[in-house]
Amino acid sequence: MIATPDRTPLPREFFDRPVLEVAPDLLGRILVRTTPDGPIALRLTEVEAYDGPNDPGSHAYRGRTSRNDVMFGPPGHVYVYFTYGMWHCMNLVCGPVGRASAVLLRAGEVIEGAELARKRRLSARNDKELAKGPARLATALGVDRALDGTDACTTGETPLRILTGTPVPADQVRSGPRTGVAGDGAVHPWRFWVANDPTVSPYRAHTPRRRRS
Repeated sequence: MIATPDRTPLPREFFDRPVLEVAPDLLGRILVRTTPDGPIALRLTEVEAYDGPNDPGSHAYRGRTSRNDVMFGPPGHVYVYFTYGMWHCMNLVCGPVGRASAVLLRAGEVIEGAELARKRRLSARNDKELAKGPARLATALGVDRALDGTDACTTGETPLRILTGTPVPADQVRSGPRTGVAGDGAVHPWRFWVANDPTVSPYRAHTPRRRRS
């Protein structure tokens, strides 16, 4: 018999830890997106850790900017960025104020509100692909820069919240290099995923973008 996932919200203290502790511990947790059309919930199955000034792959490696400002704020807040001129990606801020570490939410299994997610992800061939990749996850949930800075740990109303869910046992967690990271940051095994889960995205090494001639 499968246990019912715990719907208790994760406290801020959960995120006020080193990012390499928080990232694998997010697997199996439930992300809830509240929209005017209804809620969408997904079980997190893949994440990546980004460790601020210690990490060449992090947006905060070279310091604070208007784009990454939320990463320096309180833990448990949402950092959303726009990439390649077309996609949004969602992160959860970790560690103490000023530390600038965050976890990228790479993939998940939609467990509630799939009909709403399908309307946003018309190209998905099946429900396993609805949130299979960070841009697809954000698209399925209707996440954009307007949600940058959202407090996912508030006790009040919020469009995004993280629930306790069912943590994944350590023997079912896998780790490896992060997808698409170049340079010194490419060697860090800071991508974590649930073993054999069909919603996990495929690994892709960094490929330099070709300049147009």
